[in-house]
Amino acid sequence: MVQDKELLKVVRLLDKACKEAGFFYVKGHGIPESLVKEVRDITHGFFALPYEDKVKIKMTSESGYRGYQRVGENVTKGKPDMHEAIDCYRPLEPGSFGDLGKPLEGPNLWPDHPSNFKETMEEYIGLVRDLSRKILRGIALALGGPVDALEGERAGDSFWVMRLIGYPVSTDIPEEELTDTGWCTASKFSGAHTDYGLLTLVNQDDDICALEVRNRSGEWIYAVPIPGTFVCNIGDMLKVWSNGLYEPTLHRVVNNSPTYRVSVVFFYEPNFDTAVEPLEFCKQKTGGIVKYEKVVYGEHLVRKVLTNFVV
Repeated sequence: MVQDKELLKVVRLLDKACKEAGFFYVKGHGIPESLVKEVRDITHGFFALPYEDKVKIKMTSESGYRGYQRVGENVTKGKPDMHEAIDCYRPLEPGSFGDLGKPLEGPNLWPDHPSNFKETMEEYIGLVRDLSRKILRGIALALGGPVDALEGERAGDSFWVMRLIGYPVSTDIPEEELTDTGWCTASKFSGAHTDYGLLTLVNQDDDICALEVRNRSGEWIYAVPIPGTFVCNIGDMLKVWSNGLYEPTLHRVVNNSPTYRVSVVFFYEPNFDTAVEPLEFCKQKTGGIVKYEKVVYGEHLVRKVLTNFVV
């Protein structure tokens, strides 16, 4: 691999992006654009249904926190987000992870219409899961480790998550009404946050600017949609594994357009029972000092899930 100049170029770009921005675009990924668009179109179709149809797959604690949430039922930093969503997790058999995994046990809830909803989403999940694994191989090299440093017992059996999110239209929001968390009672958005997993791939509508990223100067800038690409960002678990070499970036969504917006967000996460702690080769690059304590990913995820929803 070290003889492959094109590969090394990509690795250097990944390193620069993860250090300086925490966000980057991925193109040439090989996933058919027709499927990427179909996933968004099906999502638009679901959110356009009457509430009584959407609530047939309502999220509850009994459903393993899988399914539909209406506007305001997702909470960021204690405040409701003005979006609706379907939450999906890797299917989890009862008893797979003992008492720790119990809150998330079960299959995903898919609507009956359109009839190809489940089939299309599962095909898409398989492809973005494989793409995420490839990107993480590049990130492992960028950190200076072996190509499989983030596979195997770390993230080789990812407990992936996918959210289908719909943002109702809103009127323009004066800048002075926005806080650091992005909260404004008049807005339709997701509050500012970092992702608490490993790697995120965002499939957003091509014609609406709504995803905002806070740059190093503290300014909110758009992650402008570029057709044929995914917007990718790193999460909290990579911060721990890299011992702070890579840090996730605050981002939020504000839909000021006159058009309903959807975003299909895939989170490639560590193995559910993985103990995430700074990698040895990352500790060596940061003076040998351990900056972050060990985190068992499943405990981290369940704690977030149990406090993020009004069910």
